[in-house]
Amino acid sequence: MAMQVGGGGDEDEVVSAINTTPLVDVMLVLLIIFLITIPVATHTIKVTLPKDANQPTQTRPGNVVLAVTENGQIYWNEVAVKSRADLLDRLEKVAVIKPQPQIQIRGDAKARYESVGRAIATCQEAGIYHVDFITEQPHSD
Repeated sequence: MAMQVGGGGDEDEVVSAINTTPLVDVMLVLLIIFLITIPVATHTIKVTLPKDANQPTQTRPGNVVLAVTENGQIYWNEVAVKSRADLLDRLEKVAVIKPQPQIQIRGDAKARYESVGRAIATCQEAGIYHVDFITEQPHSD
């Protein structure tokens, strides 16, 4: 009598555990392929952005230059404006002139945005429909 070690002879055992390693590898490769080939979906509103037009300032006698200093003081041409009500009164007088003169704002680089924003809001409240900003060309050393 011979002793049998192991299985029951010629019969193959049924393996009930599935090897998932190749399946995971294929899924990862497919995931990478899809991430690369699918275009990135951008969810934005379609708008036309303004184009930059660097034009020299045209100084005319009727133009109004509002200068906003570092501390928030507003100047009408070269005269200090006393209050927001004073600025609004001056702008309302200019707003009825046809054609409206250009309102050009010169904001100090260290001025708070709030100060310039108040000047723009006052222009809007007075009925000014066109406001320009005067900037300085950066110096190339």
